[in-house]
Amino acid sequence: MTISLTNTGKRFNRDWIFRHLNYRFESGTSYAITGSNGSGKSTLLQVIAGAISPSQGMVEYYTSDTNETRPAPPENIFQYISIAAPYLELIEEMTLEEFLQFHKEFKPLLPSLSIQKIISLIGLDGARSKQIRYFSSGMKQRVKLAQSFFSDTPVLLLDEPCTNLDTEGVELYLKLYSEFCAGRLIIISSNDPVEYSFCREVIRMADYKKKL
Repeated sequence: MTISLTNTGKRFNRDWIFRHLNYRFESGTSYAITGSNGSGKSTLLQVIAGAISPSQGMVEYYTSDTNETRPAPPENIFQYISIAAPYLELIEEMTLEEFLQFHKEFKPLLPSLSIQKIISLIGLDGARSKQIRYFSSGMKQRVKLAQSFFSDTPVLLLDEPCTNLDTEGVELYLKLYSEFCAGRLIIISSNDPVEYSFCREVIRMADYKKKL
């Protein structure tokens, strides 16, 4: 999977969040989007995800196999992308098992893993039959990470992935990355080096403020 941004920018009303961004994201590489609070990291991630439209420029998606690279229609890009972010809500009336089963109906999980195995991997065996509304904020974040890391998609977008996690939860996040991200396109929005220290390339939002 390749995601290409050409002269891309986003503004709200008259205020440009970023502008003139040219970048190409490739499978098998991990990227970090960094910057201070309010710098536009999450906005850029949502533009990449196709959740919001850019105000200028283009975002293009390409899939590839052994024979050729083909454009992917933007309206179908959700099939290729999984995302975890603090502002995304879980269905709190469901139990953990029910939620993962429901999620699986819309986005297939990695074929090597059952729902029971996934629950064990994120350390929530004792909460499998509990409604998510009764989970702590850290437990909910583990579920958000699970639905992204374990979805069978070539692209994984992570917005502040260690939000609400304790030390054990951060170790889990790093373990999930090391074991389940080989060959995938990973983009992490963060201002915490712990979350993105392994990324090969870093996009600094400040660089695209200077060009406004």
